[in-house]
Formats: sequence, structure tokens, C-alpha cells
Amino acid sequence: MMNKRPLTAVYNKALPDLCNRELGHLPPRNFALRLGASEDLVLRLELLRNLQKHRGCVNTVSFNADGDTLVSGSDDWGVILWDWETGRIKLSFHSGHSNNVFQAKFMPHSHDRTIVTCAADGQVRHAQILENGRVETKCLAKHQGRAHKLAVEPGSPHIFYTCGEDGLVQHFDLRTGAATELFTCQPIKDRWSYMPVIHLNAIAIDPRNPNLFAVAGSDEYARLYDIRRYKWDGSTDFGQPTDFFCPPHLIGDQQVGITGLAFSEQRELLVSYNDELIYLFTQDMGLGPNPPDPGSPKSMNSDASEIGFSHGSVSSQSNMDADDKITPQVFKGHRNCETVKGVNFFGPKCEYVVSGSDCGRIFIWKKKGGQLIRVMEADKHVVNCIESHPHTMVLASSGIENDIKIWTPKALEKATLPKNIEQKPKAKGWMYRIAYPEDLMQLISLPRRRVRTESNGENSSTDRDLLQLILTFNANSDSSNEDDDDGDTTSQDDLFS
Repeated sequence: MMNKRPLTAVYNKALPDLCNRELGHLPPRNFALRLGASEDLVLRLELLRNLQKHRGCVNTVSFNADGDTLVSGSDDWGVILWDWETGRIKLSFHSGHSNNVFQAKFMPHSHDRTIVTCAADGQVRHAQILENGRVETKCLAKHQGRAHKLAVEPGSPHIFYTCGEDGLVQHFDLRTGAATELFTCQPIKDRWSYMPVIHLNAIAIDPRNPNLFAVAGSDEYARLYDIRRYKWDGSTDFGQPTDFFCPPHLIGDQQVGITGLAFSEQRELLVSYNDELIYLFTQDMGLGPNPPDPGSPKSMNSDASEIGFSHGSVSSQSNMDADDKITPQVFKGHRNCETVKGVNFFGPKCEYVVSGSDCGRIFIWKKKGGQLIRVMEADKHVVNCIESHPHTMVLASSGIENDIKIWTPKALEKATLPKNIEQKPKAKGWMYRIAYPEDLMQLISLPRRRVRTESNGENSSTDRDLLQLILTFNANSDSSNEDDDDGDTTSQDDLFS
């Protein structure tokens, strides 16, 4: 009896809603949503179990549509289907990839028999689970460089997109088994001379309008595209976004990048920045199809509290009252410097925002107002992935450790925030570090046709000179850092594991 949860602590908010439901003042569906979104449940999240089978970092976890099965992918090149409630493995198979699996997702309305994956080897693969339990996998396409993320069109058993470090965005239709190269994401014009492409880390589809998708990577902008503008005969240039999103104070900041994107059911766009914070944009906060010049008076010496957005342009300070400013909601307290972290919504109507952190903890904020309400220890090193259950208040998380953690609201006592929430450390610039000579060669050898039309007269000699300069610099840096004991010796492969 001593361990029973106090009724007043659990039902003090639910009982009035229950009474209103019984009296007909509150529809049953609204009652369930309000109860599911209760902060009390978030404060009672507790570790249910560890799912242990992978032999490497778990880079991706995703629920099926029913929510009874979890799919995971790992550095061990394997894919596992879990009954997360019991911890039982339903199926495990080799993905067919030759490097770390970065993303694995079920295709909708496929009876959970169709899974698509992308990985550090650049391949995009299709796995089909047969009636006898065997799995057939095949390569659909390949990126030149790591393929970090894929996005499945909501409700479609056939359509999905991928993005990668080569800046390429591809469209897939499983009915044809072929990939369509939509475009290569290019930087803004004043950076063409030293940044041939945007290395893409994230892609997300608007669930309310699947024609719209956003991509982001190694610069400060989240770019929104409308697939309806693409002509499938390839007769038009589809590379121009319909909208850009960026906090005003980060416009022109060449030291930040974006690691994670997520759309809410309300069509809000959540953006997680490397060595910065997380921002929530509504549709009317876009900068339009042409981002502002970083050197313009509207962009200089401004921050998120000094400039507002209107759709298609940055609003003049003199033309709006302070009360009418539209600025992105910010979420802070976590650290996002070491790895490519995702970001997500949580709750039946996306009432909360969740993210992993370099300190090995899960952070949960209220979406409205950005208040941090929960911090949970979840990994000895780094938490990279947090996925929400599609129907109930359950979370799955993974990171550098080899297991998956399942969180459910079963704690007897409500949690409180720890007193020592660590601040993010100084940037280590992983997005801009060339780890190996082959990485540089890969960057230099990206097909020119995907980037832009250039004169080729001096390209080869320039590339050779650039390569020699970087190799010399790396050699000098390696020799000078042999005795450096600051611990910052992580390779680029390690950073994305």
C-alpha cells in the first residue's frame, strides 16, 4: 500500500474533465487528448526497459503506424524489429549496407513488410519481408557521401525522399524502383566560391500538406520546397526554395548548421542548430524565396528579439509595433555540438518538444512558451535520437550506447528538474572539419552538373592546389597535436556514429 500513487496527484486535473465528458460538455476524443497531453504524465516518464541486441551505436529508431513495433538500425549494419512492450525481437536482418545505418523506416500501409534505409555508405535500400520470414534487400540509389536521412510521404506506401552530404535530394517511388534526382542544394550566391553544395543532414515532410518538404544542413537556413513545382521531364530548375527559415540573429552566421528538422501536426517547423539552440517557426515566419543579404541593415546587429518576420520578407522595425512582432519560439538548455542530433515533437497534439544532448540526457520543453520541464539521464555519452509513439505518451531513445531505451509514464513520484543543468560547450566545428583526405577528394569530385555550370579551364589545377594545401595543413596539425590531451580527437566517422 505504501507504493500506491496518490490519487490526488494523478487525477486532480483529470477528474473535472471526466465529469465534463460524462455531462456531455467535453467530447470523448478531446478528453483523451487532454489527458494524454497532461504534464503530469511527462513528469512521470520512467525507463521501462532497455532493448539490447545491436553491437554498435543505434542511430535510428522508428515506430510503425500501429505503434506496436519499433524498427532500429545501427553501426553494426543490422536492422531489428522489436515488440517494445515485451522486449522481444520479432525479426533481425542484415540491411545490405556496408557502413553505419543512419535511418530505417516502415512504409505506411505495407503491413510492416516494407522498410527503407539509408546509411553512411551513401546507399538507399529497400527491404521486403517475405511470408516465410526471409528478407530481400536491394539498392535503389546511392548518394556520393553519407546519406543521413529519409522522409516518408504520410499515408503513401510508395513515396519517400532522401538527402545526403552531397547536397542531393532524391525522390523515390517503389512502384517503379527508380530514383529521381530532384536537385542539389546550393548555398546562397555569395558563398559559391568556397561552398559548392550544402551538406544535408535533415529532411522532413509537412504532414498536413505532403507536397511541402524542408531540408537543412551545413548552413543557417532551413529551405522549404513544393514538389508541385517540379516538372518530371526535367525541363525546369527545381533547386530554388519556395521559402527560407532562419532566426534573424543567425542570418550570415557561417559557424552554425542544422542537424534536425520536424514538422508538427499544426504545420510548425522545428529546427535544431549545431552549437546553438532549437527554434520553432510558424508558416508566417518565412523569409520568402530569396533570403536577405547578411550585410543589409535589416540583418546586421539584430537578434531574435529585435526583428520580426512576415511571409516573404523581413518586416521593417518601423512598420510594426513591438506587440505585433512574430519571432520564433526558442528552446534551450541542451547541448548539440558533437553529433548529428534529431529533434521531435511529443504529445497527442505536439504539445512538447524533445531533444537529445551531448551530456547524455533527454530534454523536454513545453512547446508553448519554451519552458524546460524535464531532463532525463539516457546515455553515458550522447543521445541522438528520440522518437514519439504515434498514439500514446511513450518515447524511444538511442545514442552512442548499443541499446534502445523505452520510456513510459509509470513513475510513482513526479520528477523535478536537476539543479545542475550543464551549459553547452564552445563549438568544435564538426560540420566544417575535414577528417580524412578521401573526404576532401570526395568533396572536390562532386559532379559539376549537379552544382552549377562553371568554366573548367582552371578547375583541375585549382583542385590540386587546394588538396595539397589541406593535406599540408592536416599533416602539420597532426604533428602538433600528437601530445595534445584535450580529448578532441574524434574523427568524422565517429561524429556521425
